[in-house]
Amino acid sequence: MRRRLLFFLLAALAAGVAAFWLTLPDVAPLATGFPKTTAFMELRKQQLRTGGRNPVLEYRPVSLSRISPLLRRAVVVAEDARFYEHAGVDWEAVREAAQRDWKKRRLKVGGSTLTQQLAKNVYLSPARTPWRKLREWAISRRLESALSKRRILELYVNVIEFGPRTYGAEAAARRYFGKSAFDLSAREAAILAAIIPSPRLYDPARKFSRVEGRAGRILRRMGTVRSRPAC
Repeated sequence: MRRRLLFFLLAALAAGVAAFWLTLPDVAPLATGFPKTTAFMELRKQQLRTGGRNPVLEYRPVSLSRISPLLRRAVVVAEDARFYEHAGVDWEAVREAAQRDWKKRRLKVGGSTLTQQLAKNVYLSPARTPWRKLREWAISRRLESALSKRRILELYVNVIEFGPRTYGAEAAARRYFGKSAFDLSAREAAILAAIIPSPRLYDPARKFSRVEGRAGRILRRMGTVRSRPAC
């Protein structure tokens, strides 16, 4: 009886794992093209419609060669210093975040890598739930298996939000500085990278001193933190 129960439990577990993997998105199309939209973009459009506003977003994906190496480096330094070392999930960062959460008596799994942020933005939602985090980790592994680090970075800097209705480095560079993403200075690159964690908290139009402070820290790290060149 116990063996039969154990067999059924193992079979159910195997079926559950198989179903989980089968429901994950196919990331293969990202190897050759930019997404026409993302889950986060669609959520923002819906919010705009609900508020009775025009849902049009600024989204101009460009190749990585058309984005300043200074911005690429600023993004990696600010958001994921071990980007070229991990396989999608930075378990050391996860451990450090879990320790901070334990001390503060809260449940919030942090330490997201660029790959995880890409997975979340393209396919998932902002919901802070264990299930969403599990899917994020799994999709991140798929992205790392299917795409090069260069391609992951290229996708990331093109789909991430940089402020109201503004997605991707090219749209952000033109909105804030009136120039292409390729022509950004080090200071301008650091300012854009500073916006990424919270485009509303770090809004250059309303909270420029806060953005400048974070950009200054990013600039200092760009000069001291060693990492592989940002492709």
